[in-house]
Amino acid sequence: MGSPRSESPQVVQIYAGRPSFSCAKCAATIALQDELISKSFSGRDGRGYLMNSAENVKLGKREERPLLTGVHTVADVFCLGCDERIGWFYHKASDAGQKYKEGKYLLERERLIKENAWKLDE
Repeated sequence: MGSPRSESPQVVQIYAGRPSFSCAKCAATIALQDELISKSFSGRDGRGYLMNSAENVKLGKREERPLLTGVHTVADVFCLGCDERIGWFYHKASDAGQKYKEGKYLLERERLIKENAWKLDE
């Protein structure tokens, strides 16, 4: 009898034909554009998008990190397709005025491709 095989998670394409953001490195779909809350955030490497949700991602280790708006408990977010770090997830905000970020994703603009899903009339 063999031992149970460890299977890696599979990237799913669930937003076909809908405007979305994809990983700039491997093109895995990460989030619907409809899930965008704000473009006025800063990531490690430039501008970032605050998002309600993300797909095809895995979270790194939870840690307290000093950010521009105070200390937050966050975990880095990695693309499931290529393991590229694409942002972070807000677990907890210490400041009451920052609580709206809890449970949200900060995705770095430079790590994403905007897929508009435009269709040309034929």
